[in-house]
Amino acid sequence: MNREEFVLEVGKLGIDLSEKQLLQLEKYYELLVEWNEKINLTAITDKEDVYLKHFYDSLTITKVIDLNNIESLCDIGTGAGFPGIVLKIAYPDLNITLVDALNKRINFLNEVITNLILENVTLVHARAEEYAKENRSKFDVVTARAVASLPVLLEYSLPIVKVNGCFIAYKGMEDISNSNNALNILNGKVEEKIEFKLPKEESERTLIKIKKLKEISNKYPRRFSEIKKKPL
Repeated sequence: MNREEFVLEVGKLGIDLSEKQLLQLEKYYELLVEWNEKINLTAITDKEDVYLKHFYDSLTITKVIDLNNIESLCDIGTGAGFPGIVLKIAYPDLNITLVDALNKRINFLNEVITNLILENVTLVHARAEEYAKENRSKFDVVTARAVASLPVLLEYSLPIVKVNGCFIAYKGMEDISNSNNALNILNGKVEEKIEFKLPKEESERTLIKIKKLKEISNKYPRRFSEIKKKPL
């Protein structure tokens, strides 16, 4: 996906990017490739692939929520900053918190924030379950684009969502039937599940929007070893 195709496709998502925002994405790409030679950030480095599979894919969240009306968003397991940094560029008024367990990724993200002059971005070096213990019911929206199963992501993420806020999972093709127990325990309800294909290459994607109905027991999230051994 070249720049012109990217602008066209994000326009279909209802996002009109300014020249400044496009330049920020360009710089983000350059930093990603540069740092990827030193630390493992992504297997995807071809420019057109990054614009499609990272930048455009991150922005598909607009299919299930209008971020213009959101104040705070937390991206759990943000990695190289997808979707969090991309969403911050597209929606500069958002207060964004990026959480990752690897400090070298946090160092990279700090470089991105500095170079792109992004404000109101908080970087947190922590495991998701440890962060959730200390930051309950804090965010309007929580996102995760991680590879963990949905029940695991729910236990990490729903505790830090405000009541009546939502958790949005970026997945490939996803069967959510195995998440019913986790949803019941964690007071979550699937509000929307949208399946679609990325432009051009047609790989399949799923966005799952889950509303937090009420507060969650302080028992959750459990320790990582317990979550891994016995997912909800």
